[in-house]
This record gives sequence, structure tokens and C-alpha cells, in this order.
Amino acid sequence: MTNRDIIMALYAAFDSGDMDAVLALMADDIVWHEAENNKWADGNPYVGPQAVAAGVFGRVPDEYDSFAVEVGQVVEDGDTVVMQGRYRAKVKASGAEIAPQIVHWWTVKNGKIATFQQHADTFALAKALGAPA
Repeated sequence: MTNRDIIMALYAAFDSGDMDAVLALMADDIVWHEAENNKWADGNPYVGPQAVAAGVFGRVPDEYDSFAVEVGQVVEDGDTVVMQGRYRAKVKASGAEIAPQIVHWWTVKNGKIATFQQHADTFALAKALGAPA
């Protein structure tokens, strides 16, 4: 299985709602960074799958009625896999549907995801969630 395959398996598991499979792809000491100025960056860095589950994935249902990752171009270079795409979400508080641009920067080591760095249109996210512009 290539590093790209591992990341694509993560997106497929996330899309199907299989969070156990998502977490199983992560190294025990994964270091996860939400984008600067994203409200969920308050826990950066999240270290370990359980920290990611609680601090990131566990917050999704509080903010969104639906949330998906639209996978676009995926590039692999050694241990690095980069995905350019969009989030597709419906904001719980307002009903607004949003599609902010994203880039996910992954590092895979020994068949497990070691690091994640999110790059996102944080202005669009903040605006949709009612934060002052």
C-alpha cells in the first residue's frame, strides 16, 4: 500500500463515517495541526488519535448538520501526501451551506499517518459559524 493509498483510505473511511478505521490509520503519536485562525486550532497540536477524535472530529456535530471532504488533486512525494479540495458542510446554527477551499498536508511513516497540517479558508469558516469578520 502506498502512502497515497493510506490517505485515500482515510478519506474513504471518513466519508463512510467509520471513525474507528480513520483513527486506526494514525500513528499512536500523530501530531495534528488545524489551520491557524481556525477556531479548532485552540488545541494545536493535537497529539494522538484520541486527541484528534475529541478535539476535532468530536466537535463536528456541534457545528454542522452535515460535513464532508471533497477530495480533489492528490500528490505523493515520498512520505508526503498533499490533497487540494473543499469541505462541503451545512452549518447547524444558520442552515448555510459552505464549500471552503482546503489543502491537507500529510506525512506517512511506516504505514501510519504521522502528521497532519490543515490549510483552509478560515475566513469562510469563521463567517459561516457567526464569528465577526
